[in-house]
Amino acid sequence: MPDVLSYLPYMWPAYVAYLINVASPGPANFAIIGASISQGRRAGLITALGISCGSFTWACAAALGLAALLRNYAIALEILKVLGGLYLIYLAWKAYKSARLPDSKAAIGNIRTSYTTRQLWLRGYAIHVTNPKAIFAWLAIISLGLPQNAPATAIVLIVGVCLASSLMIFIGYAMLFSTPHALRGYKAARRWIEGTMAIFYSAAGLKLLTSRI
Repeated sequence: MPDVLSYLPYMWPAYVAYLINVASPGPANFAIIGASISQGRRAGLITALGISCGSFTWACAAALGLAALLRNYAIALEILKVLGGLYLIYLAWKAYKSARLPDSKAAIGNIRTSYTTRQLWLRGYAIHVTNPKAIFAWLAIISLGLPQNAPATAIVLIVGVCLASSLMIFIGYAMLFSTPHALRGYKAARRWIEGTMAIFYSAAGLKLLTSRI
């Protein structure tokens, strides 16, 4: 344990950068917020869990060196980038259709949503696992937060702390935006909120499709 603690000066800067990145607005947080205020706390929490599992996938890949290997194969990243961009545009289309629905047909705050637990989890997981930028985020965490030849215990520590912190942030978003106050605000401005989400997802998807990795 003392050997692991000696790596803390390296971990802190990377950890703070990771927290800022996780808490900042992005497709993952928007998905949690949208699910929480429109479908209830359960939907928000399951979506958050799916996103966290996607983050865990890339964390393991970065820790095992698989992400660095993937980075050397441009075609694989290009395919992943296209899939991620198309999925975000699909979410934009869903938000756009929801914005056009009259209030009488919109399932606002209905806990008995048509989405199953599996569908909610997969939606959250797909948002994160199809985002190639998540690969580089975890590569930065591993490379900046740990020097070369760091022991496995140090890798487990930084990955575990980062994942636990991100899960708490995601759960916090789900809890905050599933309150009655948030639901009332959503009911009053549902079409504007869904329209904004459609624009955001479209912009994020197009940016991902046109960006150079």
